[in-house]
Amino acid sequence: MLIVFIRSIILYFVITAAVRLMGKRQIGDLQPSELVITMLLSNIVTLTVEDISIPMIMGIVPVFTLVSIDVLVSYLTLRSRRIRRTVSGSSKLIISDGKIDQKVMRELRFTTDDLMASLRAQQIFDLADVQFAVAETTGTISVCPKKSSVPPTAKDLGMTPENTNPPVMLISDGEVSTAALRFLGLDMEWLNKVVKADGASITDIFIMTAESPSKYTIIKKEKNQ
Repeated sequence: MLIVFIRSIILYFVITAAVRLMGKRQIGDLQPSELVITMLLSNIVTLTVEDISIPMIMGIVPVFTLVSIDVLVSYLTLRSRRIRRTVSGSSKLIISDGKIDQKVMRELRFTTDDLMASLRAQQIFDLADVQFAVAETTGTISVCPKKSSVPPTAKDLGMTPENTNPPVMLISDGEVSTAALRFLGLDMEWLNKVVKADGASITDIFIMTAESPSKYTIIKKEKNQ
């Protein structure tokens, strides 16, 4: 049992390092080649953990071999559009000028339910509101609604609001983010002063966000009953 526990810990760090080398993607954003590599890695690690008669090196070497292949393929796809299309495929236009291309739908084996589910996920419930839609190589659908169905922007209304960065997290569960303070050009002296003025200490703060020295939000921790 102890051997299985130790092997599991070692392989956990090996897989973590391998995934970091492959890059940061959500599961739904994986290209076909990346999905294949991910599935193979999981099978290799499972065998190595379950069967202690298999040497650890027999699990580690295939993992980094597959990761090396993935990194190489990624490099080649960056250098060559032809290779990129061969490995990952290409995007397909499903809706153009508000008209559904049923031939492309059949090629991609997309059902009408798949299409409507993807539209609803982007807050579009009426096909009449869609100008065009593209099936990406990851299997997701990108949608461009018709101009008449898009809420007016400040520019459309002739307004010119100031462009500002969104608020950043300064305190999370009583811990201060020094990187966020530096980003806003603030320091601990300012932070302590603001928190004290709110009648609390830093350890009493659940969340504190700030956009500028004069614009901030403080949410205190709830007291235990």
